[in-house]
Amino acid sequence: MTEELLSLPVPHVPAGDRGVSWLRATVVRFSNDTEHTRRRALTTKLIENVRATTLGELADALNLPGSLDDIALIAPSYQPHEPVTEAADAAVERLAHRHDEETAARIGLLVQAWSATHALAEHLRTGNPAPPVPITRRATEDGVIEVSLAGHPFGHGPRACPGQQLATTIAKNMAFRAMHHQDEPLVLPNAWDYASAAALHAAGFRAIGTTSLGVAAAHGITDGMGLAGEQTVALAWLLTDLPCPVTVDLESGFGAAPAEVAELVAGLGAAGVNLEDGRPHGLATPEEQVKLISAVKEHAPGVFLNARVDTHWQGIALAETADRAKRYVDAGADGIFVPGLTEPRDIEALASLAPLNVLAQQRTPAELGNLGVKRISTGSLLFRAALQHTVATAKAVRDGGVPQAFSYAEVQELISPGTRSDAG
Repeated sequence: MTEELLSLPVPHVPAGDRGVSWLRATVVRFSNDTEHTRRRALTTKLIENVRATTLGELADALNLPGSLDDIALIAPSYQPHEPVTEAADAAVERLAHRHDEETAARIGLLVQAWSATHALAEHLRTGNPAPPVPITRRATEDGVIEVSLAGHPFGHGPRACPGQQLATTIAKNMAFRAMHHQDEPLVLPNAWDYASAAALHAAGFRAIGTTSLGVAAAHGITDGMGLAGEQTVALAWLLTDLPCPVTVDLESGFGAAPAEVAELVAGLGAAGVNLEDGRPHGLATPEEQVKLISAVKEHAPGVFLNARVDTHWQGIALAETADRAKRYVDAGADGIFVPGLTEPRDIEALASLAPLNVLAQQRTPAELGNLGVKRISTGSLLFRAALQHTVATAKAVRDGGVPQAFSYAEVQELISPGTRSDAG
């Protein structure tokens, strides 16, 4: 029944030549029939080659740089059932240098993206499965009705915005960043393939990371040598279908130049990446790592860059760890990851620099949170535990036991297309 209702025309909006009334009357969102077809083609063309990790980048791509403050004023008045404020009218006029369909399409795209990304990001952060737009309106012979979108993924229906994929990517980036600024630390499990990631998300984890050891070892490749780039990127592309933010362990960039790594990250579709200063045969200099971090943040500002500092578990003094961490943050890193960090005093000292990531250890998330930790990763632990459980299960079968496991149907359900589309 919902499908039939969504196919009905949208309610008519009055004509207007200025402000919000002009915008409503000129965008694809509130038009029907041939007018809708023409405007949708125009809107689709405007974003067909756009790649953005933030709303600011999207605004630049739509030739509306520096417009987000005005967009925020327009958004609450955009829907026809919402009252129009003077501030919204003035904001439209500041952005509408020409009152034509293309200008309206650019403004309308950004307004809809602004509203959708903020709502979806908050839902992703809190684990709310509801779509960011809970209802839509359609015109019937008996008047305007509200159609519930509960139970439907974002971007559902015949009139779904062509910018849905862009909005989803930006919303995941926003949500993942917000997860590093909560009172409780983000507990981030690390997967090594699609099934393990899907199972972890189904278990209630709101963001998923990858483990470089797990990905490399699953393909018969040694970890930390920069040899599993192709396999890592292939997995990253698969995981973008998950309805949650995903962060990808890129080791040190797999030996690529900073510009190449930056281009990779910008097009990867992941909400975050790990980049370490360890190299196959030692540590990079801080200057080398700063160049890498700066290049990535310049090309993909919305992707959360977790800068891993490999000094601590190599026994190098905390002072050098802190110096490197500060340099990386100054270069644009959004968070710091120091594997091997366990001493409370050391944790507290580094937690003041940026959101601090540590490996899971013999302290509860609450205890680590009290020390200033914002993210707790499982690293390769889950993969190693899975290997051990695999061997133990095989031994149990050999010895006549009946081990517990997911059923065949449960695994099929985890990887079915229906699990991939809740957030786009």
